Amino acid sequence: MGGTAWYDDAAGPVVRPYALTGGRTHYDGDDFDLVALIAVADPPEPAEEALPATPWAPEPEHDMILELCRTPLSVAEIASDLELPLGVVRVLLGDLLDHSLIQVRRPAPVAQFPSERVLKEVIDGIRAL
Repeated sequence: MGGTAWYDDAAGPVVRPYALTGGRTHYDGDDFDLVALIAVADPPEPAEEALPATPWAPEPEHDMILELCRTPLSVAEIASDLELPLGVVRVLLGDLLDHSLIQVRRPAPVAQFPSERVLKEVIDGIRAL
């Protein structure tokens, strides 16, 4: 098996997504909705008696996400732009959220939008003017 590659040209590397997430398959915190908007967070203000931070070495994909999210993007757009599986992107976003590097703007619940009946009544009222 000496010179055999672990990937092929069409599929790309086989191990890379697993290695990117350290074997994690999901983020333990809040679930990232496909349409949730992700934006780079303002840098946190240093605390006077801050505890030493645990060492964290971000992957290049973390930096790519931060670059992409200078303008807010949805989770689905990030996965598409990076050409990574959605599960991998969610784990990477979780890492960034844990380190306060991103903000997540969740979509408004459907219940906050007016019903179809209310919208029709508004249209009818406008037409009556």
